[in-house]
Amino acid sequence: MLSRVADSIYWMNRYLERAENYARFLDVNLHLALDQPLAVSEQWMPLVETTGDRELFIEQYGSATTSHALRFLISDETNPNSIFSCVRSARENAALVREMLSGEMWLHINKFYLTLTDALKPGDELKDHSEFLQWVKDNCALHMGIMDSTLSHSEAWHFGCLGRYLERADKTSRLLDIKYFYLLAKPEDVGSTVDLLQWQAVLRSASALEMFRRSEGSITPAAVASFLILHPDFPRTIRFCLNKAEASLRELTPSGSGTFRNEVEKRLGAFRSQLDYTDIGDVFKFGMHEYLDMIQVKLNEIGDALQNVLLVPPQVPQPPVKETEIPDLIEEEKKAPVIWTQ
Repeated sequence: MLSRVADSIYWMNRYLERAENYARFLDVNLHLALDQPLAVSEQWMPLVETTGDRELFIEQYGSATTSHALRFLISDETNPNSIFSCVRSARENAALVREMLSGEMWLHINKFYLTLTDALKPGDELKDHSEFLQWVKDNCALHMGIMDSTLSHSEAWHFGCLGRYLERADKTSRLLDIKYFYLLAKPEDVGSTVDLLQWQAVLRSASALEMFRRSEGSITPAAVASFLILHPDFPRTIRFCLNKAEASLRELTPSGSGTFRNEVEKRLGAFRSQLDYTDIGDVFKFGMHEYLDMIQVKLNEIGDALQNVLLVPPQVPQPPVKETEIPDLIEEEKKAPVIWTQ
């Protein structure tokens, strides 16, 4: 498979996974706003920080009101990570590799984009944000189902899985990091109703509340962190995502299990192995915020290595030759020995 084709399939899935995660965060936050007595900025700024776009948001909107946050994260075309921008980018990547996709995949993603564009026309206001966000989640989930059931589980499918699971692991770590830091900023609220509602919101954002209760029982910060980072079987935990990403990487590269032949195999395998032999006590000893920050750094390093080894590496523009350097080059050419030929 050409690297540019793999690159488009990889990013198509990353963008759709990102759109679904943003829809999850927004929907839970809308419902949470009805249940707890927080200032508007306290309600929405942590969510903006979760996306990693705080500086851009402050520059364009200033205050974190409900309408500002919803517009920025849903329909703002200048925000490259808004739901609209993510779906648009996913569709653009799909169009580049249309011949590699099943007909059902292309029809769905094209219809998804066109319907979304119509729903977010400039000047039109969404009447029911929660219903709209549920529609976005349903369409992103439908894309994954169509891909899994209509695309051969060969190279293209594995590159799509790599994009999906690396993006999902990153967003789970960001959600947990921001919420954990934000909640512990007020020690007097620990154990209160507000505390419980916030941690339930973290689990709902990952659709993990029911499975968490079956596995762990009562909600505590340590139990939630342990579940979302280290649980091996739930499909939105960081450990699960890394296991799936490595499994797809092994199908794409000739190295056997426990070995590596390139930088991306080395980084992903080492990080996955580290999580396999970590417990929540190790995480707290290291520092929760520091550990989650380390996870995000490692995921970025894995993504960069994957981009350089298997996908289209980012183009680094070469600095232009300065005019003052040109005469020196000419002088050096004059000094070079002349070889006469017949």
